[in-house]
Amino acid sequence: MHTAITSQAPTSADACLSIVHSLMCHRQGGESESFAKRAIESLVKKLKEKRDELDSLITAITTNGAHPTKCVTIQRTLDGRLQVAGRKGFPHVIYARIWRWPDLHKNELKHAKFCQYAFDLKADSVCVNPYHYERVVSPGIDLTGLSLQHTAPSRLVKDEYGHDSQLNGSGAGEGSQTVQHPPQDNFGLMPGLQPQASKFRPASSVIPVLVGTSGMGASMGTGYDSYSAGISAAYSRRNSNQLPPLTNQPPPEFWCTITYFELDQQVGETFKVPSGCPSVKVDGYTDPSSIDRFCLGQLSNVHRTEASERARLHIGKGVQLDCRGEGDVWIKCLSDHSVFVQSYYLDREAGRAPGDAVHKIYPVAYIKVFDIRQCHCQMQQQAATAQAAAAAQAAAVAGNVPGPASVGGIAPAVGLSAVAGIGVDDLRRLCILRLSFVKGWGPDYPRASIKETPCWIEVQLHRPLQLLDQVLQAMPLSDPRPTRLIPWMN
Repeated sequence: MHTAITSQAPTSADACLSIVHSLMCHRQGGESESFAKRAIESLVKKLKEKRDELDSLITAITTNGAHPTKCVTIQRTLDGRLQVAGRKGFPHVIYARIWRWPDLHKNELKHAKFCQYAFDLKADSVCVNPYHYERVVSPGIDLTGLSLQHTAPSRLVKDEYGHDSQLNGSGAGEGSQTVQHPPQDNFGLMPGLQPQASKFRPASSVIPVLVGTSGMGASMGTGYDSYSAGISAAYSRRNSNQLPPLTNQPPPEFWCTITYFELDQQVGETFKVPSGCPSVKVDGYTDPSSIDRFCLGQLSNVHRTEASERARLHIGKGVQLDCRGEGDVWIKCLSDHSVFVQSYYLDREAGRAPGDAVHKIYPVAYIKVFDIRQCHCQMQQQAATAQAAAAAQAAAVAGNVPGPASVGGIAPAVGLSAVAGIGVDDLRRLCILRLSFVKGWGPDYPRASIKETPCWIEVQLHRPLQLLDQVLQAMPLSDPRPTRLIPWMN
């Protein structure tokens, strides 16, 4: 009797608990059990008033997509992401991981033509029916040699000094906080050409590059330089005329400053990159006078550790930072070894919460790591949210927010305190990139933070700081005025 009951799929008329229990039985293990349960409970509760959509979800999941089903929609949030159990992610990605592809990445999803509310269509509602999406794989990732039974973080995030000339897997495994960004290896592909008869599409933030056949970064010569330069120029032309500038202010004197650290100690002076020099290389060599090369090899440190000394030997050609358009930033990994990047833009592209992931960029990869328009939108939203929360908190303390939950005229303001506590430093972090050479950090490594890596740089972007200064100055005069950020841009 019990078997007969559990084998029958529930309907929208059943209790939420029964529906959740049934849907949990079909999860694929892409998320922890507790997270999956919270996400499914949240979805079922939202669909309780839309019974036809809830029935479509139940049918799709319990039959593994064997029968056609309609869109299953939830309201689109301001930033497009859904928060579940303290984590934020793109909703269609979250549920696709739970029920179809446990190792899925955001850039690997393509909606079916019949889906009317697909995430990419930017409608007010978002379809989260996993069977309304298909998975596409970037041509830069070879999945043929993967063995699912043996995939483990130790293979995924190999922490050695050996050359990173081959990938051991794609993306981040279950429980991994390191997101991999391999090169797009369209061997022999000339600029302007696309692979014929390819059903794949590359990740939106990754540009295909011409890859040498040996030595990786060491083998990249004029062919690679001219190819990537052509790609960059094409990208700039494509985007420069589409959108109006974010500000009429002239560009700052320096588009970025780069500070070098060993562990938690700054080494040497901050390197300033003029706005007239949109590309800069950070390498392990010794030229002390170049304006477009920050050579870390010529910097001395009397407190240098053996780990830093060893890691510095492997920086090699390092990385190249390219400023494109009004302030977008791309990175080329020129070294024979991967670099590890903290980037809010890449976090968002991977469906992660800001600061939640570390991004491993392989040799030869050329990838976008900063989007100035996204950053500008994010700083406006955070500043407005913090301002509104501060006003609400002040009203609550003054007893102007009555309600059954208030005590003596003072409403609970724990959530408000956290939001109202956003300060200038929090907003300034949106304008910063951090990059570690050779060694990674995070849960997949023995180092908890970037400040425990042997050699790393912090890149402060000045155009975004200009925009942040405008955002802060636009706040009402009645609010406490934060310190302006102009000193960082001189």
